[in-house]
Amino acid sequence: MTDPWVALEPGADPAARTRALRRAHEVFTKVGTVPRPVRAVVADSWRRSARAGVGPDRTADVELADADLQAYRAEHPLSRMMPLIRELVGTFADDGGHLLAVCDAHGRLLWVEGCPSTLRRADAMNFVPGARWSETAVGTNAPGTAVAVGRPVQVFTAEHFCRQVQPWTCAAAPVHDPRTGRILGAVDITGGNGLAHPHSLGFVQAVARAVESQIALLEPPSRGGGALELTALGRDEALLRTGGGRRVRLSRRHSEIVVLLARHPEGLTGDELACALYPDEAVPPVTLRAELARLRRVLGADVLASRPYRLTSPVDCDLGLVERRLETGAVAAAAAAYAGPLLPSSQAPAVARLRRRTADALRAALIARGDPDLLADWAHAPWGEDDVEVWRALAAVRPTAPVRTRLAALERELGVPLPPFGRRRPVATSTQRRPA
Repeated sequence: MTDPWVALEPGADPAARTRALRRAHEVFTKVGTVPRPVRAVVADSWRRSARAGVGPDRTADVELADADLQAYRAEHPLSRMMPLIRELVGTFADDGGHLLAVCDAHGRLLWVEGCPSTLRRADAMNFVPGARWSETAVGTNAPGTAVAVGRPVQVFTAEHFCRQVQPWTCAAAPVHDPRTGRILGAVDITGGNGLAHPHSLGFVQAVARAVESQIALLEPPSRGGGALELTALGRDEALLRTGGGRRVRLSRRHSEIVVLLARHPEGLTGDELACALYPDEAVPPVTLRAELARLRRVLGADVLASRPYRLTSPVDCDLGLVERRLETGAVAAAAAAYAGPLLPSSQAPAVARLRRRTADALRAALIARGDPDLLADWAHAPWGEDDVEVWRALAAVRPTAPVRTRLAALERELGVPLPPFGRRRPVATSTQRRPA
């Protein structure tokens, strides 16, 4: 497969491919192994579906109906985007006998529209507004998997985890909030085998990008023009952008203070902030008060309040973006947003804990995903070049000579015997070199 995200190569026989996938699906549901020709993205999704307890004969549950559904849709951020989505997708769906579906970040379908005869067929499997189509509910499917992995995906016939859905093919792309990066939902096209063409994947991705651009254009001004944007990943000195567009490069200590206050919008007392900042408890309170006085002059007295110390404006932080994407299972998107460890040189206890926790969560997700490109990006980054567990995971899925050589060198340095290639060693974090 040239592009692992495309379900069917041009010129391939759809019927033959479907038969091979059905055989592979039967093998997986019986013995838990994924044979060829199942794509890696689908194999990963099947495994997640099985771990979630989804059975191959599961049917989607309808969670919202009638007034509850109407009220929920009216409040959803994608509601005002539906005229644009219909304009872009409506003709394509009608001409091809397909369906247009839009789901929320939990895989719950909010709108399902299109060809009447196709809608009637979809009703039989509860592909209807208000039904939950997340991976954890009905297994592998385009809208649910797109939300889970945070990127556009096609699912072709028997790649669907549940047998009832296997006559269908679909393509979906997630829609992100352009300001925060949070996944709002996904746009999906569902229909026949013709949707397995690469063009349908590019089309639905273009629709999602158009929606994100429209959301950005319609985004209301920040409250009082005072919203703050904080960039602290991969930087010793954080960069702060105010609602008025002013850019401030913070000192190292001020960077630590702003990161911690951004994490605690309710505020921190002087004692709490001192414990979070200083490893040495003997640091006198006047030292912190002097730092806060200087920071107040930098930010403005109306931005930094006291009793308790807190920021009076909302803060969008790049660290929070990574965390939100990880929480939704968008590992690739989280890795793309991760510019490096949080304030790498900071020795503040609370910052160091947060730095380790974020890095560990992301690297664990990368190892679990097993995507060779994502693992290679981490392993070749400055913070991952000595990460032996990531190199082991990379060697298991991409055992090239350079990867083997680097892993062997790390194993020798750590005094751990080199495992046979092709057999993954269980992750043992005790030997992990944490990013600085």
